[in-house]
Amino acid sequence: MKSGAVTSVKQSLPFSVRLADYAELFKVRLTLLVLITTGVGFYLASAFTFDSFLFFHAIVGTALVAGGAAALNQVLEREWDKRMRRTQDRPLPAGRLSVQEACIVGLLISLVGIVYLAGWVNALASLLAGLTWAIYLFVYTPLKRKTLLNTLVGAIPGALPPVIGWAAVRNEISIEAVALFAIIFFWQIPHFLAIAWMYRDDYAAAEFQMLPVLDQDGNHTARQILGYTLALIPISLMPVVLNMAGGIYALFALIFDLAFLILAICFMKRRARQEAKYLFLASIFYLPLLLTVLVLDKR
Repeated sequence: MKSGAVTSVKQSLPFSVRLADYAELFKVRLTLLVLITTGVGFYLASAFTFDSFLFFHAIVGTALVAGGAAALNQVLEREWDKRMRRTQDRPLPAGRLSVQEACIVGLLISLVGIVYLAGWVNALASLLAGLTWAIYLFVYTPLKRKTLLNTLVGAIPGALPPVIGWAAVRNEISIEAVALFAIIFFWQIPHFLAIAWMYRDDYAAAEFQMLPVLDQDGNHTARQILGYTLALIPISLMPVVLNMAGGIYALFALIFDLAFLILAICFMKRRARQEAKYLFLASIFYLPLLLTVLVLDKR
């Protein structure tokens, strides 16, 4: 009876609600960031001509894999999402979508995306997308409840999209692609830790092994944030060293780095939720601005 009632509610949901639920299931904002970084890698790898058809196929394939991974991640974490205020209204824990439906859709579009990239782009891009998918779902996701290292592991699939874009054009992984990977990898640590500090009670309720949950006074969290923010400064200048960009990029990169560093220092001094929020917002602006200048000052 209860199952029938739930099914009836699902069937009676307006189209706009269903659409919003699928947007949430596919984590549209996160997927958009994946596509932006993939596009940056693709554009920077395009030396003299920009193949718009290849770009289209690379973006479509990557979007399918990223959306599928997001859906399957929520299938795997649905029970823990119920415990956190920030995620308990997602379509699976709230019961607006069934686990079976989300699982089928997630698996289907993931598989289609990987095969699509292999057929329309190249095998290396497909392999990298599949590797990103596998690490995210079967390494990072379970590690969130087992070890503090999950943040570092999670930064790997998060940093691979520009490498996918690069490989789509060059069919290789060169030092320039590694530089793009490194920028996003090091950016993610203060970004993730700021989020985890803001929602440490939620993560504790879900029994996620996040540093801010175990670090009561925030001292270790602040040190990690400051350390990775400092390391990001020379790493963000690697495109200049590798002749991917020029002086304009170098100037703006240093300005963005300095602003990010100041907020990391502010968090280290107070370790309050407000400072974590400022740092998080800064991280949201930092990466798109840095990548925009990198694209505009491409050599």
